[in-house]
Amino acid sequence: MKITIKRKLKNSLLLLFAVSASALAQPKAVRTHQNFDAGWKFHLGHATDFTRDFNFGIGNNLFAKSGETAGTCIAIDYNDKEWTNVRLPHDWVVGLPFQYVKNDDIDSHGYKPVGRLFPENSIGWYRKTFQVAKADSGKRFEIQFDGIYRDSKIWVNGYYVGGHFSGYNSVSFDITDFIRFDKKNALVVRVDATEFEGWFYEGAGIYRHTWLNSYDNVHFKSEGGLFVHAAVDQKDAQVTVETTFENKGLSAATATVQSYLTDRNGKKIASGKELPVNVALRGEASVKDQITLKNAQLWDLDNPYLYKVVSLLKVNGKTIDSVKTRFGVRTFTFSSEKGFFLNGHPMKVQGVSCHQDHAGVGSALPDELQYYRVRLLKEMGVNAYRTTHNPPTPELLDACDSLGMLVMDETRLLTSGKEYEQQLRDLILRDRNHASIFMWSIGNEEYATQRTDIGKRIAQNQLMVQKSLDPTRESTYAANVGNVFKGVNEVIPIRGFNYNLHALDDYHAAHPEQPVIGTEVASTVTTRSIFVKDTVRAYVPDYDVTYPSWASTAETWWQITQKRPWFMGGFAWTGFDYRGEPTPYRWPNINSHFGIMDMCGFPKTVYYYYQSWWTDKDVLHIAPHWNWAGKEGQPIEVWVNTNAQDVELFLNGKSLGKKDMPRNGHLVWTVKYQPGKLTAVAHKNGRVIKSSVETTEAPARIVLTPSKKMMLANGEDATVVNVSVLDKKGREVPDAANLIRFDLRGDAAIIGVGNGDPSSHEPDQCTDGHWQRSLFGGKAQLIIRAGDKADQLTLTATGSGLEKQDLILKQVAGN
Repeated sequence: MKITIKRKLKNSLLLLFAVSASALAQPKAVRTHQNFDAGWKFHLGHATDFTRDFNFGIGNNLFAKSGETAGTCIAIDYNDKEWTNVRLPHDWVVGLPFQYVKNDDIDSHGYKPVGRLFPENSIGWYRKTFQVAKADSGKRFEIQFDGIYRDSKIWVNGYYVGGHFSGYNSVSFDITDFIRFDKKNALVVRVDATEFEGWFYEGAGIYRHTWLNSYDNVHFKSEGGLFVHAAVDQKDAQVTVETTFENKGLSAATATVQSYLTDRNGKKIASGKELPVNVALRGEASVKDQITLKNAQLWDLDNPYLYKVVSLLKVNGKTIDSVKTRFGVRTFTFSSEKGFFLNGHPMKVQGVSCHQDHAGVGSALPDELQYYRVRLLKEMGVNAYRTTHNPPTPELLDACDSLGMLVMDETRLLTSGKEYEQQLRDLILRDRNHASIFMWSIGNEEYATQRTDIGKRIAQNQLMVQKSLDPTRESTYAANVGNVFKGVNEVIPIRGFNYNLHALDDYHAAHPEQPVIGTEVASTVTTRSIFVKDTVRAYVPDYDVTYPSWASTAETWWQITQKRPWFMGGFAWTGFDYRGEPTPYRWPNINSHFGIMDMCGFPKTVYYYYQSWWTDKDVLHIAPHWNWAGKEGQPIEVWVNTNAQDVELFLNGKSLGKKDMPRNGHLVWTVKYQPGKLTAVAHKNGRVIKSSVETTEAPARIVLTPSKKMMLANGEDATVVNVSVLDKKGREVPDAANLIRFDLRGDAAIIGVGNGDPSSHEPDQCTDGHWQRSLFGGKAQLIIRAGDKADQLTLTATGSGLEKQDLILKQVAGN
């Protein structure tokens, strides 16, 4: 009798679950991932004056009684019509004026008035209202933030749903219990940027994408619910698909899960088994399957082939949840004797470290700008990107996956306290399916910790976390301690060297079993288009000669790398200039000189050194330009970077001598300046290649060069427009400094301007609608974000004494 009752109860529960699941298994119950970037309101608060911070924490205490927020800006019906309309991603700091304060934090963050010294600029409030149909009331709802800088608090309909102090990790919150169906809902976020995390420009605000997700009560976990990795077996690959589920329903759940693979075009090519899943009430369960992929195409830098895996969760044959992701099939090998191998082929890591900000937009980059920047790096010959010193935005990793760029993914801090261990877990769970990631980094230059026993124990913990979540990769740590085998270096699988390259040989000799990579190298400081040191305007010459005491030139580190087969290569500091750290100067500098390209992505001279030896392209570059009025007869140092075998230099047709190009080097001539034409003639593999620089006349005409002329009308797409000027003979004027004004007509918006000048205090964002920027070294840049409707756009550029130019862009319907 007892057994019978139990069976009846069990059958009743299963039937109840089956009916419930069947009802939810209709199309409306399938997982959705809705972009939530549009329709936000923004207002600055105040870090020390509650009357200017919407009385936050005073009077009606928002944490005293759940949901009692009447009369506050968190209330559903608060009148926010005076707030500013914004579209995410949004960085409120980039629009602030530059301000000099003698303070190390302000200096290192690019002289933007944010932080403890500027309470009036350091709190931001965001509001968004939205509706959810009553027909969707059977779903669960989750709000996902890809990045908020910094310490944030989130409310839905007056109910506090959670907070997040990291400025870089993604975070999500289940908001199901707080949703009002068929009524207005209010999502409110308070962002506190009074405290910095790094020593570089970080911005502030909801500066990455936001999403509203919905799914069934029984569903794949949002964090790490799908993990796919592949082992190569000759021509085939064994693809392992690991899925994890959770049950937020009212009873235990019985279901099945099945995964299948598609090619890059979505064609189904292999299927796994349909496996049973039992998930306890409020519990989790995991299932692992293996699928054979015949004749697998390997993901490589030149052929970044991406497959897709789709996993289906079913009840009674009906799909109640599905997830999918892209993945690549490839192998990584790290040898202490022979260096790094990708898919069995030896490869030097030709990498760059990068911060995440860009001219004009700060840290709030449109997705297209991520792809634009990665394309520029690949054009230079870069094959690896280090995400310094924090988790990147997911779209950067998508770009690296799609375009073929290896990634060293770095967490924010080396510490194993609960919060920072969780940050490492979140990073790995979020990013581990990306084909581009070949190595994790558990930290960077932790002076107080890295060479101690505490550092060793922290590292051991973080490494165990990494291996438990992703056994397919290795980790390194960016150590600036030279030939030291203490603390972190005792346990790290791959030793990372930050500079100190003089100690490489001794370290390798003492520890020949440990693979070695340059996690941060070079650090040449140069100012694009400036070839004479200028301590007033804080410029350094655009040659590979100036570097801080801890660093080296590009040529020095690359020659060291090439002579040591066991040294994997490394990551030059940095791919692009960035706001903050204006070494070797301070004010009036507001950004670094470290970049191989400036903040707009315009190449400096050292770019062509790397491109010469990192690519097989025909490279023949002359520096400087040849506009030197007033210096007639004076000596000018001329650098030639090329991968040709020899170069002969001519001035106005007269030979200045022929020289052989040293491998991984450059050539120099000292030339007495005469206006005219300086020409280099080189021989490469039996072919003649030529390049020249020429004295120009005054600027006469504006040229607008877009990264693309067609955008999707989705409110998210973007194009980068580079600006230059030509003289009457059609020659680009390399030292022009004209002020250029921009007017855009059509359903789109200019969202930022820049010119790469590290001492320019012109605004990145022109809030009065009158967009303009001066040329620096003959160049400027603006970024246009698409609108929401198909339209023809006209960008007009004008300048005093210059022929204007109209650029026609098209905006087409699509997602």
